[in-house]
Amino acid sequence: MTELRVRVTQDSASRWRRRGGEYATLREALEVAEPGDTLTVRAGTFREAVLVDKAVTLVAEQGPGSVRISAPESAVRGGTALTLTAAATVRGLTVEGSDRSAPAVLLAGADGAVLADCRVETSSAVGVELADGARARLSNCTVENPAGLGVRLRGRSRAELLDCEVAAAGQSGVAVLGGSELRAERLRVHGAGGAGVLLAEPGTVAELVGCEVYEVRGSGVQAEAQAVGRLSDCTVHRVTGNGLSLDGGAELELVSCRVHEVPENAADLRGGAKLTLRQVTVQGFGRGALSVWDGGTRVLAEGCRFHSAQGDYPALWVSDGAALELADCALDDLPDALFVLDQGSSATARDCSFTGIRSSAVSVSGGASATLSGCRVQGAGTGLWFRDHGSGGLLTDCEIAEVATGVIVTKGADPVLRGCTVRGASEAGVYVSAQGRGEFEDVRVSQGGGFGFHVIDGCRTRLIRCRAERNARAGFEFSEPGPVAEGCTSDDAAPLPPAAPAIPAAVPAPAAPAAPPLAGLVAAVQTSSSGPAAAVIGPIPDCRPAEVALAELDALVGLATVKQEVRTLIDLISVGRARQRAGLKAPSPRRHLVFTGSPGTGKTTVARLYGEILASLGVLQRGHLVEVARLDLVGEHIGSTAIRTAAAFDRSRGGVLFIDEAYALAPEDGGRDFGREAIDTLVKLMEDHRDEVVVIVAGYTAEMERFLAANPGLSSRFSRTVSFPDYSAEELLEIARAQAAEHEYRLDGATEEALRVHFTGIDRSAGFGNGRTARQVFETMIERHASRVAHLPSPTTEDLQLLVPADLPS
Repeated sequence: MTELRVRVTQDSASRWRRRGGEYATLREALEVAEPGDTLTVRAGTFREAVLVDKAVTLVAEQGPGSVRISAPESAVRGGTALTLTAAATVRGLTVEGSDRSAPAVLLAGADGAVLADCRVETSSAVGVELADGARARLSNCTVENPAGLGVRLRGRSRAELLDCEVAAAGQSGVAVLGGSELRAERLRVHGAGGAGVLLAEPGTVAELVGCEVYEVRGSGVQAEAQAVGRLSDCTVHRVTGNGLSLDGGAELELVSCRVHEVPENAADLRGGAKLTLRQVTVQGFGRGALSVWDGGTRVLAEGCRFHSAQGDYPALWVSDGAALELADCALDDLPDALFVLDQGSSATARDCSFTGIRSSAVSVSGGASATLSGCRVQGAGTGLWFRDHGSGGLLTDCEIAEVATGVIVTKGADPVLRGCTVRGASEAGVYVSAQGRGEFEDVRVSQGGGFGFHVIDGCRTRLIRCRAERNARAGFEFSEPGPVAEGCTSDDAAPLPPAAPAIPAAVPAPAAPAAPPLAGLVAAVQTSSSGPAAAVIGPIPDCRPAEVALAELDALVGLATVKQEVRTLIDLISVGRARQRAGLKAPSPRRHLVFTGSPGTGKTTVARLYGEILASLGVLQRGHLVEVARLDLVGEHIGSTAIRTAAAFDRSRGGVLFIDEAYALAPEDGGRDFGREAIDTLVKLMEDHRDEVVVIVAGYTAEMERFLAANPGLSSRFSRTVSFPDYSAEELLEIARAQAAEHEYRLDGATEEALRVHFTGIDRSAGFGNGRTARQVFETMIERHASRVAHLPSPTTEDLQLLVPADLPS
């Protein structure tokens, strides 16, 4: 008796039919089934080619793996074990195939077939194929096909893969072709003999979310012929080819993805392809992180990190007219970071960091160009190298630190640098040779082991308002005529001699004496049609002498103890530098300060003058003041506070970071408040960059004590606390007098006495603003004076200047 292994359960809407029951084969059961019926299949192997052309459900009675479908070699449909041409659902079946000219599973219906909890174990041309125009969803399915493709979409088909796995494939794991569309979530592709995911042909679109491609013998993701793909939260690793390969105008976008352990390039682009990377981490690559070739090929990377190269190749390679744009990216632990080659090739980097680069951070050659703004290079052999004729670019507000050579310009290269700094180069800060050119404007070189600016071979380099200080050999070294320097300064330059009196035209000028050596002092004479014009390197003039800034400090009203504290600090620093110049050990006093006191007592003004004085002494590069508060440092989510704090600290490099109301970073009931993250970040930055920034924290006395106790290492970073007392009534009157004199008003005796009485009786509770209050009173007096004088028929000069007691606020 034939075993009955398939039970057909009728849909409730078709109860009038009495053709349900049990059948020996799937073919027999499918012949009697109607749309909506369920076919429950008992455990066993069905050696038949199954065609499902009705919207029915096939389910394994004992769960996934208990039922196998294996097409016989003589099958009519060319060895395809399972064909779905309707909106059917197949659940828990295992499909086997062996025809290397046909797919094991063919989904050909346009109404949306479903495979769930199925396995395809086959040696076929394709494991699962979607025919032209088909629609299907695969959920929790596994495909193993060591003889061919894993999953293939053809001819504008559309598929959704959820929690699926392609565990083995002789060719590509998943191929999306012919204008098809794929959406995959949590897809795993491994053990493929070709690309993990292949996208090809115009109109093809794929979206991958939370997917993983690994251990494939080819590229992780390959896109070509104008296909488009988007990957979110995906990982590509341990492949034998490139992590990503793009060609023929294809486009890929990766968001929050990871590409690592790749022996070739993490991404290789050619033929006008386009790649967008956002918050992507790339590491452990054998050749390059990004290899970008050909005109029209473009890469945009935002918020990405490229690090830990395994080979000796440049991490980012741009050539043959390609273009690369980086924004807020980090490159670290690399042999070379960015190479831009060939005419028409370009690279743009904004707010990027290059750290731990063993050779060149940026190299530009063959007529290429690089544009960098707000970038930082720290720890490299060469910061930037412009190598030959036609190579150049524009660098603005960039910082290069702790390198062998900061900037090299050779063989006709001609970059422009503006507002950049080079610090701590062991050799030259800027080196120009072999007909290199370049324009350097407002560039500062400091703390170098060699020359600050070293120009040889008569190169026609132009230096505008450049500054060199604390360089071991000399600030400027020009070996022969050629360079032009305008308004440049160096801390080793002698004061410029006074200008000689003009000689009347009728009197012959005396012969000029022999020129002194040029090294370190005088730029080469540049001959032009208008005659020779010597450009002289002068002493650093752009900071007022310390005496002038101290005189302004002394001129402030009151603050006697504050002035004494600041003078003591300045004396310590000045004597320490003198001892250092004399070859003696010099103390390294901590320059960070705590300012305590009420608002309006002059804390910001004193901080500004303190920075200016330190800059004039050469302790700080710029001496500028960056004023911030909690709002500028604390972010809205985890991690953003550290980024904001670091950004404020970076803006303060070479100057003073003034944190007003710093106690707000450590509220009494803070709990998990992000302000403490700002404090922790600040403590580390103060330690790592102790010689670059002076930090001053300010606020009320009691609250600042709580702030200093918020981090064990915080109080030790500050050398002392400076207390700012409230202004007395007499000092407030003196401020009002100064305001009147500055604005050309006059106070008579009666008005001054009225002001003294007003300031004596003023409310000094929480709203009292000290000096700010005095200024507000003066502004009110001006307004009341204007209202009064406007009604005079013919006011005199005396009327226009004199403030009377009636002008005081009531």
